[in-house]
Amino acid sequence: MTAASPGDRVADQLGRLLLRSTRQHLYQRLVDGVDGLDVTTYPVLSGLGRLGPTTATHLASVIGVDRSATTRYASKLEASGLVHRTVDPGDARATRLALTPAGTTALVATRRALSSAMDDVLSGWPAAEAAAFATALERFTAGLDDMSGTADR
Repeated sequence: MTAASPGDRVADQLGRLLLRSTRQHLYQRLVDGVDGLDVTTYPVLSGLGRLGPTTATHLASVIGVDRSATTRYASKLEASGLVHRTVDPGDARATRLALTPAGTTALVATRRALSSAMDDVLSGWPAAEAAAFATALERFTAGLDDMSGTADR
């Protein structure tokens, strides 16, 4: 049996990271204590934070949630005052979703919680190793962006 290549090892770990159960556990930590937000609506809020005002169709394609679910979750966020809808200036039949000031505040809270969660995971690592990992991860994700021709962040 041959040793696993670095690519094999990375692919295996990415598979673990992308498991729904892993994401749901992390999302729960991020949304705890944030009014109007739950694990199902978090990806919509986060996606809007990365993209800015956009249509539900575009947002759905970027976050990997079907359009009807994205619209449903956006409606929940709108009812909570975190998202608002406006007519899309490029297509009067479409609506644009955007964060409200309260939505931006909620997003800041979730990003702070995410940073804290990552700091917790890295807290047992030597500082230089944690910094090197962060740098390598930035380089790795830039390579994925280059490979896919996207830069949706």
